[in-house]
Parts: sequence; structure tokens; C-alpha cells
Amino acid sequence: MQNRLKISDPTKIVTLANFISLLRAVLAVPIVYTLRDPSLGSITLFLILIAILSDALDGWVARKADEVTYFGQWVDPIADFICLLSVAFYLVLSGQFPAWFFLFYIFRYLIIAVFAIYAFNRNQFFLSANWWGKWATGITALALLFHIWPWEAFPWLNDFIIYLATVLMIMSWAVYIKDFYILFKK
Repeated sequence: MQNRLKISDPTKIVTLANFISLLRAVLAVPIVYTLRDPSLGSITLFLILIAILSDALDGWVARKADEVTYFGQWVDPIADFICLLSVAFYLVLSGQFPAWFFLFYIFRYLIIAVFAIYAFNRNQFFLSANWWGKWATGITALALLFHIWPWEAFPWLNDFIIYLATVLMIMSWAVYIKDFYILFKK
């Protein structure tokens, strides 16, 4: 079973860490808006960097403030999903990002979410992110960056990063499936 963080106050919702996570989800709107105008590229990059840094910051703040909450464990991956999905959706619609990856990303997320919700309703099990999933999220964010601003010197890099993110997501998915299997077998 995965390592779980010690929940300091399971009922607490209003924390700085949770606010940071929610901010990341909301950042999807200005990021997509600035993507529409190439002259706003530096603002887009700044907003994306804030979103990426907030993903690391929210967990750190929660642990340091001893405010790890059930809500935070749910809102963090949802915020990642909303932000990444929004940017990827815009890029797919504009023909800059592969639709197959976008669909795979949604499908994987929904399957994990359904099992997590089922487990939560049956056993008070709280899903913890695994390292494969953390790396997959980071590499997916990097893939989005390279599709927004491709490196002409390395034309193969966009495909490589997408395939790397896919492999990491599959490995993460396998860990979740194993954990769900162990949980449901009990």
C-alpha cells in the first residue's frame, strides 16, 4: 500500500495549502486566455510557471503547517487535472497537441477517480499520489510547454516527451490498480 501522509485535521477545509491548490485550478482560465494571443507569450509562461510551482508549494505548505487534510488530498490532483486538461484541450482544438494523449489522460483520470470514490465510500480509503503519477504530471506539464513553444533544433522532442508522459502514466495507473486490488481483496 502507498505511504499516506498523516492527516492532522480531517475536517479542515480552509487552509493556505488548499487555497494554493484551488488557485492552480483557477489559473487555467488566464492561461488559456493568454494562449490565444501570441504577443502575450511571456505572461502565459509566467502563469504556467506559477501553476507548476504551486503544485510543489501546496504539499510543502500543508506538511510544514501541519495542515494535511482530506480535502487537500482530493483538491490537489483535481486542480492538476483541471489546469492540465484545460491547456491541453485548447492546444488540441488549435491543432498543437495530440488528441489521443488528451483522451488517454481523461480516461486514466476518470478510471482512477471512480475507483477512489468507490473506495472512499466503502472503506474510508484516501488515495495518495504515487511518485510515478507525480512524475507523469510534471512531464505532462513539460510536454504542454514544448507544444506551446517547440524547440526547432529538436523536432523529435515533442513526441518523445508525450510518449515518456504516457509511459509514466501507465506505470502510475498500474500502482493505483494494484493498491485498489489489495484494498478490495481485504
